[in-house]
Amino acid sequence: MNTSKYFFQAFLVVVISALSFLAFKTFLPKKIFSESAPTKNVVVDSLMLEAIADHDDEEQNDSLQDSLAEKKIIYKVDNGIKFPTETFEEYTGNQYLIPFFEKLFQLETKKEGNVRIAYFGDSMTDGDLIVKDFRTYLQEKFGGEGVGLVNITSESASSRSSISHEYSKNWKTQSYLKVKRPSKPFGVNGHVFFANDTANVAWVRYKANNTRFSSELNKPTLFYGSSSNKEGRIKYIIGTDTISKKLTPNALVNTMVLSEGNLKSIKVNFKKADSIPFYGFNFDDGKGVHVDNFSNRGNSGLPIGSFDVATMRAFHAKLDYDLIVLQYGANVLNYGTLNYSWYEKRMEKVVAHLQECFPGVAVLVVSTADKSTKYEMEMKTDSAVIPLNTSQKRYAIKSQSSFVNLYTLMGGDGSMVQWVEQEPSKANKDYTHFNHRGAKEAANLVYTQLNQGYEAYKVLRKKRKSAPKSVKKDSIFTKNDSVYEN
Repeated sequence: MNTSKYFFQAFLVVVISALSFLAFKTFLPKKIFSESAPTKNVVVDSLMLEAIADHDDEEQNDSLQDSLAEKKIIYKVDNGIKFPTETFEEYTGNQYLIPFFEKLFQLETKKEGNVRIAYFGDSMTDGDLIVKDFRTYLQEKFGGEGVGLVNITSESASSRSSISHEYSKNWKTQSYLKVKRPSKPFGVNGHVFFANDTANVAWVRYKANNTRFSSELNKPTLFYGSSSNKEGRIKYIIGTDTISKKLTPNALVNTMVLSEGNLKSIKVNFKKADSIPFYGFNFDDGKGVHVDNFSNRGNSGLPIGSFDVATMRAFHAKLDYDLIVLQYGANVLNYGTLNYSWYEKRMEKVVAHLQECFPGVAVLVVSTADKSTKYEMEMKTDSAVIPLNTSQKRYAIKSQSSFVNLYTLMGGDGSMVQWVEQEPSKANKDYTHFNHRGAKEAANLVYTQLNQGYEAYKVLRKKRKSAPKSVKKDSIFTKNDSVYEN
């Protein structure tokens, strides 16, 4: 056997392959493999997939974008207050938070009323990440206790540190990420839950953790919807007392207080409750600031546009929101295009829909964070981050929402690599998601900008010549509150 002959042939194949790779390397895409590891149970909402499928991949109108970027944003006086002119690059939109700032001012100075925030997000806020610390910062300054509204079931229940959450396996869940036409309207959390297994008792258990400002279950209150079933009941134990209460599902949104006092834990059984839509339990003391975390893995933000207006207004009547935060982007990146005009247009409609659902409530858009991808064997900021970030800022401006540029605040280009590789690290090895340390810092970045806007508001408020008029939550601001000028 001529081994030298076979060795020479094998060597020749290797040389030819290497030369071929070098020859074709210039034609290959720089971005070969993504460093992002797939996350278990991650889904992408159907509305975004449809939007991408419908997108005709037209070239983005660069002249229009440049035109907007060159213009200054000049605000009109609102309630005697006018924030300074801003450029596109530095845009914060604090002018649109005036009703929210006024509520904080009344809370801080007179200790009157309370402030409630709905924080919508994707996997970046899964398990109460970011939101938990954002809530803590606000409650530390303005008061308030409790974790807010919590789902009946949750994909992140096991990883949530702000509350212990368990539930039976026989709950039927419908989510606005997967279902277009639910059997009953979605709740403000984007879900509706049914205890349809009549053979077995459906149950849910909550237990307070040793979390700052959430060490007890404050005034546990059940939220549920309308149904023709008038036989449903809940049963639970407080101390040595076994309590049974009949459900009255007459209105679009109903509430039932299980205890006027605070509890350490509670387990609730649901009996003969089939066909009654349940939404979750609220835990708060009714004072200070409360922040509800409505996170959904795989969410682009577009499903919010499917909210039923009447149902949302019924929730609003119960919960009385002052601010809605939208933090999306992780699931919108990397779909083969750097043109996010399709997302920009649809999210502008989503905000308009939210303003119809929650009249007079301010909206804050938090941009995508930095995300890194492997280019030529080196981790760098993904090429889609800045285009998406720009589109998010554009829809925030056009919808008269305030804006937090999380990408810039965390350090801009290459910052995710630094957050992952520094010791101790602040982000996971998927170069996309923050760990607990990073989530706390990200929350601080969002809170700090919000607080800076509030402190600036107090200065402007003090300079007003006329006595301040209270800002009503149901006042709707017109589309002429700001103008663009070269």
